[in-house]
Amino acid sequence: MYIKNAIVCSLVLIFSSALQAQEMEPRSYAVVPTGLHAMALSYTYSSGNVVTEGSSPIQNLDVTNQVFNLGYVQTFTLLSKLARIAVSMPFGFLDGNAKFLGVDTSGSRTGFYDGRIKFGVNLFGSPSLPPPQFQKFQEHTVFGVSLVISVPLGQYYPAKLINLGSNRWGFKPELGISHREGRLFYELYGGVWFYTQNSNYFKSYHQDENAVFSFQAHVDYTFKHGRYIALNGGYANGGETFLNGIAQNDEVRNWRLGTTFSTPVFNKHQSIKVMINTGIATRAGQNYTALTLVYQYSWF
Repeated sequence: MYIKNAIVCSLVLIFSSALQAQEMEPRSYAVVPTGLHAMALSYTYSSGNVVTEGSSPIQNLDVTNQVFNLGYVQTFTLLSKLARIAVSMPFGFLDGNAKFLGVDTSGSRTGFYDGRIKFGVNLFGSPSLPPPQFQKFQEHTVFGVSLVISVPLGQYYPAKLINLGSNRWGFKPELGISHREGRLFYELYGGVWFYTQNSNYFKSYHQDENAVFSFQAHVDYTFKHGRYIALNGGYANGGETFLNGIAQNDEVRNWRLGTTFSTPVFNKHQSIKVMINTGIATRAGQNYTALTLVYQYSWF
């Protein structure tokens, strides 16, 4: 329950990779029992634009995105530490329009986005406990690490500007720390996205991208019966792309703010979560608003 703007750009690079860099998910390192299994179905609606340099051939880029995502998470013991693994596969509908070299262009796609695998371990302050012992545990300060892998399974057409898949692997190591004071949780995460080369990018191009640094901060308040509300903040910087070795001056620099509310429904095995976040300062990159609804079922 606890649980870019290149000279020829693909919209998935702008929105899918951007959402990766700026995802804001509280309770990522929360202490939970081992042996927990959970399935989650989520729906995300996002709409916005991309801020480009004045010299960019792409202007007035607007995108609307609807994504259904099915995910699974399991907790287990690794070297006496609490560990978890999560996998997810999104399916979506994307519509976008822009001016490319002064000409209006638009497109839409329906299909799978790239898959995601996340593996994490809480190294400090989070013993591996089965449900009976977990009931007596009081969480204080927790430090954890994780690795997210973006798997290039999404729909991709090399001859198209608009794609759902990115045709490359992505890897994000992250450090996370949380501290509990009564009903308040304070959380801070820092990670870096690294991407492999897309050697088949828009016909004859190969595409490389610099690392994207991402930071998250959360303040959560827990109510009775497992409900909580969180204020979320995020910052992303980096990610300049290169086409055949030529820099595209499209480094991302933006701040985001959002909130999350989670509550059990029907019984202790089911919960729903509502998340909304929006850009508050964008010098370059993605400036969008996203609303996410999540239904989760968990069991031991």
